[in-house]
Amino acid sequence: SVVCLQIEAEVQRRKQLIHQSVERRAIISECYRPKHPEVYTLQDSFLTPDFLEIVRYCTSPDAHLQGLLHYLESFSDKRIYRLPVFTEEFCQTFVDELENFEQSDMPKGRPNTMNNYGVLLNELGMDETFLTPLREQYLQPITALLYPDLGGACLDSHKAFVVKYSLNEDLDLSSHYDNAEVTLNVSLGKDFTEGNLYFGEFNQDPTPVPKYIEVEHVGAQGLLHRGGQIHGALPIASGERWNLIIWMRSSSIRNQLCPMCNKKPELVEAEGFGDGFTESLEEDEPETVNVCALW
Repeated sequence: SVVCLQIEAEVQRRKQLIHQSVERRAIISECYRPKHPEVYTLQDSFLTPDFLEIVRYCTSPDAHLQGLLHYLESFSDKRIYRLPVFTEEFCQTFVDELENFEQSDMPKGRPNTMNNYGVLLNELGMDETFLTPLREQYLQPITALLYPDLGGACLDSHKAFVVKYSLNEDLDLSSHYDNAEVTLNVSLGKDFTEGNLYFGEFNQDPTPVPKYIEVEHVGAQGLLHRGGQIHGALPIASGERWNLIIWMRSSSIRNQLCPMCNKKPELVEAEGFGDGFTESLEEDEPETVNVCALW
C-alpha cells in the first residue's frame, strides 16, 4: 500500500542520517573557520558561579534531593526545574559563533524533524571538548539526584543541538516528547517576546484533558525536565530566540524499554552514540542503535 511505501521510505531516510552527518562533520572540520574558537572547549568561566555552586553541592558527600531543591526553581509537581547555567557573555559569544556558521556555505543538517533552523553541535565538533564534559562532570551530579529513576546517575550519551525561532522561520513547536531520558533546554538569547514553553503530562500518563502549565524562558538559564514530559513552545511575538537543547540518554534504561515505541529494542550496529542505545559488553564491541528509534 501507499502507506507502507511511505513508511519504508522514511525508515531508509533515517538510516542514512548518521552517514550524512559524518560526511558533513568531515567537511566542516576541514573547511570551516570558527569566529570564536574558544567557545568550542568548555571552561568554568562560561558557567555562572551559582551553577558551579550547585555542582559543588551535588558532588559533596552529604548531598541529597531536598538540599538540591533549595538551589532550584520548581514548577508544579511535574519535576521541571529552572537553574542558572551560562554567563550572559558566553551566551552572546556562542550565538555570534552560531550565526557565523549559519551564514557560511558549510553543509547543515536539521536538528530534528520538528526544527528546520539550527545547528547539530556534534557536526561542529563540540561533543568531545564541550558537551561530553558538560554532561559527565557538571550535569550528571545534578540529574543523579533529580531523576534517579530515569538513569540520571548513568547518562552515558547525548544529542545536542541549537534551535532558532524567528518571525520569518520557525515560530513555535508543537506538542511532543523527546527521545531522551532527561532534557536540558537553555535559553541563549537573543531578544524576543512571548514564546513560553508549556508542559503537559508525562507521555505514559493517560489523561482525558491534559493540564498544561506555562514556563517562561529566562536568558542564560536552563530548564531540566524528563524527556517523556509532553511539551512545546508557544509562538514568539517578536525578535529571535536561540535555545541549546541537550537530550541526555541512559542506555541502562532505554536498552530495556525504547522510549519511542515502549517495547524492548532490537539493537543493530551504528556509528557514534547510536541514539543512546549504547551497549558495550566487550571493549571492542560496536555501539548500537535502536531500529525503531524516532528522531
